[in-house]
Amino acid sequence: MSAVQGATLSGGRVHTGEWRAVALSLAYFFCVLTAYYVIRPVRDQLSAAVGSTQLPWFYAASFLATLALTPAFSALVSRYPRRVVVPVVYGFFIACLIGFAPLFGDSGPLSAHALGVVFFVWISVFNLFVVSVFWSFMTDIWSEGQARRLFPIIAIGGTVGSLVGPALTRQLVGTIGVAPLLLVSAGLLALALVLVLALGQWSRVHGTRRFEGQHEAAIGGGMFDGLKQIFANPFVRSMAILMLLGDWIGTVNYGLVVDYSKATFTDAVSRTRFAADLDLMTNIIALSTQVLITPWLLSRRGAAAVIGVWSVVTVAVLSLAAWVGNAYAPLTELFPGYGALVAMLPSGMAGLVGPLPAVAVALVVSRGLSYGMVGPARESLFASAARTLRYKGKNAVDTAVWRFGDVMVASTMVALRGAGAGVAGLAGISAAVALGAGVVGWNLARWVQRGGADEAAKDARG
Repeated sequence: MSAVQGATLSGGRVHTGEWRAVALSLAYFFCVLTAYYVIRPVRDQLSAAVGSTQLPWFYAASFLATLALTPAFSALVSRYPRRVVVPVVYGFFIACLIGFAPLFGDSGPLSAHALGVVFFVWISVFNLFVVSVFWSFMTDIWSEGQARRLFPIIAIGGTVGSLVGPALTRQLVGTIGVAPLLLVSAGLLALALVLVLALGQWSRVHGTRRFEGQHEAAIGGGMFDGLKQIFANPFVRSMAILMLLGDWIGTVNYGLVVDYSKATFTDAVSRTRFAADLDLMTNIIALSTQVLITPWLLSRRGAAAVIGVWSVVTVAVLSLAAWVGNAYAPLTELFPGYGALVAMLPSGMAGLVGPLPAVAVALVVSRGLSYGMVGPARESLFASAARTLRYKGKNAVDTAVWRFGDVMVASTMVALRGAGAGVAGLAGISAAVALGAGVVGWNLARWVQRGGADEAAKDARG
C-alpha cells in the first residue's frame, strides 16, 4: 500500500497536537499572499497600459532573472539547512521592497517606463520564489498523509490574504500613495519570517518528519540539481509538463484580458481598479472551493479527482469564450437570463460581476479553480517526494519552468494573432489544452497513488 492509499480519510480534520502548527501555517500563508496582492495590481495595470504584444518581452526578462536565481537557490539549499535558507530568501525580498520604495517618488532615478519593466520582472520573481519556498517548507514539516488532510485548510490562509491584499490596496493607495504600499508589503513579509521561526521550532519537537533524521540538514548536491531533475526524474518531469499546460491556459487568458483592459479603460486608476476587482472575484472562487469542495474531494477521492473537476469546468468556460460572438461584450448583454441572475445579487457583487465579458469570466473561473483546487492537489503530490525533489526540483518547476512557459506561450500567442487568430480561436485552443492538462494530471496523480513517487524518490536519493 502506498503512502497515499494509506492516508487517513478524515477530510480536512485537524488532529490533536496539530492545531498550533496549522494556525501558524495559516497565518504564514496569509502574510505571504497579502504581501504579494498588495502590490500586484500595480504590475497588472502596467501590463494593460502596453497590451499583450509586449508581454513576451516582459516575460523573457522575468524568465532570465528566474533562470539566474534558480541555480543560486539550489546552491543555497545544497549548502545550508532549512533554518538558514528560508530566512535568507525572505530577508532578500524584504530588502528589495524597502529599496524599491524611493524609486517610486516623483524624483526617482528611473523613468516611468524603465521602472515599470523592472518592477514587473521583480514582482514576478518575487511571487514565484516566495510562494514556492512556502510550499517547500510546508512539505518539509508535514507528512504526506497530513498534507492531504491539512493543505486545503492551510491554503485558505493564502486565499484570505489574496482577498485582503487588493482590498488594502484599493483603500490605501489614494491616501498613502504607491511607495508606502511597498513598505506595507515588506512588513507583512517580516511577520511571515517570525512565523517561519515559530513553525521551525514546533517541527523540531512535534513534527512527523522529525523522525526522518535529516529534515533540518543541508540537502547537499549541486546548484544545477533542480534543473537537471526536470529532465532526469519522471515525477518532476511530469510536474513540469502539467505546469506548462496550466501555464498556457493562464497566460493566454491573461493576455486576452490585458487587451480588453487596454481597449476599455483609458487611465491607470481604472485599469488598477479593474485588476483588483478580478483578483477579488478570482480569490472568492478560490476560497469557496477550498472551504466547500477541495478538502472533501482531495481526502476521499485524491488529487486525480480534484484535477479532473478543474479540467472539466475550465474547458466549459473557455468553450463559452470561444463560442460567443463578442467575447468583449458583457455577458449580461449576451444572455438575458444571466442578467436576471446577476440582478438578484447584492448591489456590490452585481457591480463586480455584471460588466464582465466572457474573456474575464474565463480568467476568473479558471484561475480561481486553479488556486482553490489544483494548487492544494499538486502540493499534496509533492509531499510524497524526496526532500531534494521538494526543494530543488519543485523550485525549478515553480520558477524556471513557469517563466519559460510564460515566454513561449506569450510569444506563440502574438504569432497566432499575427496569423489571424482571434479571441475565439485562442480560447478554443486553450479549451483543448485544459482537456489535455486534465488527462496528464489525472494520470500523474494515479501514478503517485500506485507508488510511482516512491520509486522516483529512491532514484533521487540513489
